[in-house]
Amino acid sequence: MNMSLEFKLTHTDPHSKARRGQMKTDHGVIETPIFMPVGTIGTVKGIHQKELIEEVKAEIILGNTYHLYLRPKTEILEEVGGLHKFMNWNKPILTDSGGYQVYSLAHKRKISEEGVTFASHIDGSKHFFSPESAMDIQRSIGADIIMAFDECTPYPCDYGYAKNSLAMTHRWLKRCCDHVDATEPKYGHHQSLFPIVQGSTFKDLRIESAEKIASFEREGNAIGGLSVGEPDDEMYAMTEVVCDILPKDKPRYLMGVGTPANLLENIALGVDMFDCVLPTRNARHGLIYTWEGIINIKNKKWEHDFSSLDPHGTSTIDSFYSRAYVRHLFACKELLGPQITSIHNLAFYLELMRQVRLHIEAGDFRKWKDQVVPKLLTRL
Repeated sequence: MNMSLEFKLTHTDPHSKARRGQMKTDHGVIETPIFMPVGTIGTVKGIHQKELIEEVKAEIILGNTYHLYLRPKTEILEEVGGLHKFMNWNKPILTDSGGYQVYSLAHKRKISEEGVTFASHIDGSKHFFSPESAMDIQRSIGADIIMAFDECTPYPCDYGYAKNSLAMTHRWLKRCCDHVDATEPKYGHHQSLFPIVQGSTFKDLRIESAEKIASFEREGNAIGGLSVGEPDDEMYAMTEVVCDILPKDKPRYLMGVGTPANLLENIALGVDMFDCVLPTRNARHGLIYTWEGIINIKNKKWEHDFSSLDPHGTSTIDSFYSRAYVRHLFACKELLGPQITSIHNLAFYLELMRQVRLHIEAGDFRKWKDQVVPKLLTRL
């Protein structure tokens, strides 16, 4: 097995389980902890790649296997030489395997031991994903980090269903690993397979799953099924259980999480990587995250506020536009409004990660985190 993703821990926080590290891929170095903007269909919605680099300062983005398979289709991606070339993005990319879409399209899919038959949300056409085909599609997409095909269970979930689902996810993982190890990347760069811990909010199943996927000794590991509606305290409890088992010398990726406060609390438990649609989805509805709290820019209270979006923000977009102006754009349903707030929120998330890394290096992350979280939760 060709193992070329390098992960090096550089600092640990003395008062929590937070870690500072560096991950090297063929498309560049990723500083951890890191947040990955979600580019589901080959675009981070409403944001130019130039802005992702210069304003957001993204180090890695996420694409989705299910969506890219349906549009533009793997044949197009193979023709151009992969997603990196298709979207003109020269930094690392991670792809979800489509397992979450299997969960979210419950009324349009049928699960069997072989895989999942599903109906396209676009035109209703029938398709089939197996662990092997999910690996082939991700080979064609060309992501640097590819995810194992799994079943994400709903919340709440019956214990019996969660246990049976977990066993199948582990069997699927073996098939994913065997297929990846028997095939080669298509575009000359290495692709690392991350297994996914499942088990709903049942501690014994999470322990079983973490131990099982750790035994596969892949280059990194992911934690799934903890952004499906469970309370935050259950998310944190399961994350801590899993992080205490997963190998310390490999990156840990918590999938689909979450708010700025969620990120900080999970970093304190030992997580290295995150993705979530929240910063951009909420931005399109006028919700922006700042160092002082959360703003609904559509509220009338900002109509005469000519201060910057975030006086403590570091992105140029924070000082370039006033709250009153952005509120005006939303009131007029002008497309520039959601674009500005999307860039702002992602830039805020990435700056939050930079501050996290600095405080882990300084050894005062826990104290800083406890001071910052209450502000991040405040509605202004």
